[in-house]
Amino acid sequence: MLPRRPFSPGICALSLVLLAACAAPERSSLLAAGAPAPIGPYSQAIRAGDTIYLAGQIGLDARTGELASGVEEQTRVALRNLEAVLAVAGLDLRHVVSTTVYLTDLNDFAALNAVYAQSFPELAPARATVGVAALPKGARVEISAIAVR
Repeated sequence: MLPRRPFSPGICALSLVLLAACAAPERSSLLAAGAPAPIGPYSQAIRAGDTIYLAGQIGLDARTGELASGVEEQTRVALRNLEAVLAVAGLDLRHVVSTTVYLTDLNDFAALNAVYAQSFPELAPARATVGVAALPKGARVEISAIAVR
């Protein structure tokens, strides 16, 4: 049997301070008028501390509600929608550290990349690209992102 150590109030107090410092950051929802309103029970983005988690955006025009045609234009509009949400947080695409791209046809990968590269000319974020069976409103591409202040 191991010997028991005496109780130390100093260690307990330090543990409480460290626990408080590790607590979850305050969260808030972001809503951008320049991006389509959510079409379900979710936020356009959540700010948690210095990190912004952006919901997926499709190529839906925020003004008209119409889906852009073609994967290239849908990609442009989806990225523009992400920019609008980032702007509410005082950020832009340079703050994006990771994206997830969903494509209904992986044969559109090259077309997507051509447009995507224009939005991230310097340091492209980490990215995963996933082939999916379908996307909301018949979209061909959806992009979600994580940005850090």
